[in-house]
Amino acid sequence: MEPRHMDVQHHTPWHEYFGFSLDHKVIGIQYLVTGFFFYLVGGALAGMIRVELVTPLSDFMARDTYNQVLTLHGTIMIFLWIVPVVNGAFGNYLVPFYVGARDMAFPRLNAVAFWMLPPAGFLLLSSYFIGGAAQSGWTAYPPLSITTPAVGQIIWIVSVLLLGGSSIFGAVNFIATVLKLRRPGLGLFQLPMFCWAMLGTSILVVLATPVLAGALILLSMDIVAGTGFFNPTLGGNAVVYQHLFWFYSHPAVYIMVLPAFGLVSEILPIHARKPLFGYRSMIYSILGIVFLGLIVWAHHMFTSGTPPWMRLFFTIATAIIAVPTGIKFFNWLATLWQGKLALNSALLFCAGFIFNFVFGGITGVALAQVPFDVHVHDTYFVVAHFHYIVFGGTVFVIFAAIYHWFPKISGRLLNEHLGRFHCLLSFLGFNICFFPQHWLGLNGMPRRVAEYDPQFQLINQISSVGALLLAISTLPFLINVVWSLWKGAPAGDNPWRACTAEWLTSSPPPVENWLHEAPLVTEPYDYGSAEDAMPVTTVQGRELWSAGR
Repeated sequence: MEPRHMDVQHHTPWHEYFGFSLDHKVIGIQYLVTGFFFYLVGGALAGMIRVELVTPLSDFMARDTYNQVLTLHGTIMIFLWIVPVVNGAFGNYLVPFYVGARDMAFPRLNAVAFWMLPPAGFLLLSSYFIGGAAQSGWTAYPPLSITTPAVGQIIWIVSVLLLGGSSIFGAVNFIATVLKLRRPGLGLFQLPMFCWAMLGTSILVVLATPVLAGALILLSMDIVAGTGFFNPTLGGNAVVYQHLFWFYSHPAVYIMVLPAFGLVSEILPIHARKPLFGYRSMIYSILGIVFLGLIVWAHHMFTSGTPPWMRLFFTIATAIIAVPTGIKFFNWLATLWQGKLALNSALLFCAGFIFNFVFGGITGVALAQVPFDVHVHDTYFVVAHFHYIVFGGTVFVIFAAIYHWFPKISGRLLNEHLGRFHCLLSFLGFNICFFPQHWLGLNGMPRRVAEYDPQFQLINQISSVGALLLAISTLPFLINVVWSLWKGAPAGDNPWRACTAEWLTSSPPPVENWLHEAPLVTEPYDYGSAEDAMPVTTVQGRELWSAGR
């Protein structure tokens, strides 16, 4: 891709971050800031849920309000925080650097994909004040979603359709950028792992998201036009909706997790000063997860009247998908083994991710077994498992990535003391909040209820204390970011002595990413060698680095 203009600016004017920009870096930061805003909103809703559950009675908010808060919390955290940030924010910022491009393949489509996000989010929030928000949870199962107030449910459907359209636009852009905009001489098997993670994620988005869109359109027709696709009283089949919903929503877990896997694979080698262990096996495991992720959806439906042969198939498929996931964790541990570890905030959050996700993976394999799943289905055991995957896993990686790439984005370093304190509070608060919920589920406490048996009160109070710690952990992070933007220590262009292409330009980068030709980096994980002090791995790259300086 040729530069759009010759008078390359060294810094993007601040006001461009609030407008319609075609710069992939600006769009990535817009995704990040918007997603973090909705994270604060979703976190506040989670706090309301935990306050309600301090006592067994519904005494903090009305039951209908509790259902609305629960629905908004789940929808916001998945569709407006995790998916946009790991895909839109870091994908947009990093992928063009990694392939040696000046921008994404379709810059205008990229901007449109982002600008679908804020209207969808505020439309979703507005539903609370327009006839009441949806009350059927983030899954919107019929017949509950058909019998609850229609206005809030229709607004929910429209919002999710907009967010799904944004994801599809972004996915098409990532596929085209990785496959068609690579710098000449850069092969697929020379790309950083994050590019492969985004490629696999984008394939899942393109294949699975239209199925969810179709299911939601049919559901809206049942609500508005009185059709009978999923309405049992009109001859519809509610279980068909579950099949359509989970065909997207289980791959959605990997849409959230695969980019996080890629980010961890970029962070660990740099801060361990070692090459990424098992590069090709990591790629094949991503492709294996993409394939298997599309054929395991019905393990969410073992209590929905599935026949024995279907239970057996999806149990086996779910157990098999643990294999490529396990390969990644062994490779990350091998990368850390005997490395020169820099115990900074980015590496500590990655370590927290590995611990939390492994535990969530173990409980996931347990849930794949039909007898156990039938026992704990729709209990707090499932809530705990899910949060160990998406929060203890993906959100920890988001924070690790922010600490790692903040110097590139801003040109300044975050304070490490505040960063380590943030990590400690997050790890303690998260585990105090969600680990006891496994016990609640094993002993029969159902999820999505505001009132419960008094025997569960103490454990719920412990969980709420953990949620409070988790909320408090956000404060040092916010203080750190705001203070560092103005007063942080200058980072230099490459404070981590990294080999990947985004660090081979100024920090912050110029509008066109490099002042000269993009460097050809064919060994993105070339650490631990005699020339480790050099931030580039090819002769041509070193020459470009010197010329660009």
